[in-house]
Amino acid sequence: MSDGPVLYALSDGVATITLNRPEVMNALSARLRADLLGALHRAHDHARVIVLTGAGRAFCSGQDLADAQAMGAVDFERILNEEYVPLIRAITDGPLPVIAAVGGAAAGAGANLALACDVVIAAQSASFIQAFTRIGLMPDAGGTYWLPRQVGMARAMGAALFAEKITAQQAADWGMIWEMVPDADFAAHVAARAASLARGPGQALRAVKSALRASADHDLGQQLALEARLQGQLGATRDLSEGVAAFLEKRAPRFEGR
Repeated sequence: MSDGPVLYALSDGVATITLNRPEVMNALSARLRADLLGALHRAHDHARVIVLTGAGRAFCSGQDLADAQAMGAVDFERILNEEYVPLIRAITDGPLPVIAAVGGAAAGAGANLALACDVVIAAQSASFIQAFTRIGLMPDAGGTYWLPRQVGMARAMGAALFAEKITAQQAADWGMIWEMVPDADFAAHVAARAASLARGPGQALRAVKSALRASADHDLGQQLALEARLQGQLGATRDLSEGVAAFLEKRAPRFEGR
């Protein structure tokens, strides 16, 4: 790893991307956003799974307002279209599974960056805050898209309007995240989850992500056709042959990974 607002490490197929501005709770400066986008593209090219996390006591506190104001008048429309949209798309449209490892507060755009990931694992002490209305803004970075789909309109509306803290336990109970784990087990648990995906059938995992991400924009017929096409492709892979052989031989499969 090298110093900078974003750290990148690759080991055994797992690319760990760390937001590295702990002194400001990993607030999203312009440079951090640019470096994060580069790290995501690098990981999609070289890894089998991505873990996105934050250094220090927070996952990410959201937009760095001081950084934005230092550049002059704050043009949120430009910043969102030119800098946040590519970040969200790199997570959602990239081929690899992306795990958000939330070990502290995830607020504002930081919360929605986490919710854009394919799997969110949170430490018990973590929290999620749609903090936007506290400063006269509305949720962005995909928040108005993810929240109603993950928790329903009533909870999404309350979270956005009141800007109250949602604990990791609440988030898990509501279906906002995949799981909450005790703080003492958090790092080891995330590492085990990532290693499991890295050892998995890479082409099948990518197909799962592609199909589920597409389902929000498809009717039943379109989704059934997509399933048939993707499953047809998987039917010709070495991983399928290996998976079936391992099942019949009662052993662990040895998948190719990518």
